[in-house]
Amino acid sequence: MPRATNSVASRARRKRILKKAKGYWGSRGTILTVAKHAVDKAEQYAYRDRRVKKRTFRSLWIMRINAAARENGTSYSRLMEAMNKKSIDINRKALAEIAVKDPAAFSQIVKSAMG
Repeated sequence: MPRATNSVASRARRKRILKKAKGYWGSRGTILTVAKHAVDKAEQYAYRDRRVKKRTFRSLWIMRINAAARENGTSYSRLMEAMNKKSIDINRKALAEIAVKDPAAFSQIVKSAMG
């Protein structure tokens, strides 16, 4: 009796890997074993960078808030401390957006926090 290899599942698995590797340079997109390594590494980077993205955006928001705060005569850390003491709950993303789009409103927030 011949050995059953379940070629349907094997082909599907290979197709799935090669589909993920579509557009990769050279043999990374065409040869299964090379593509498998490339896809595995790409997925590791994607997993890592989904977390790094959160850090980099938070860092960007803090830089924007700090720049706007310094234009209003204070620093980021002093502003955040004052906002916490006054229980002004605006997250950094929204605060950075206000600082960029509406500097007058940001100045009002700074005055209410610091005053």
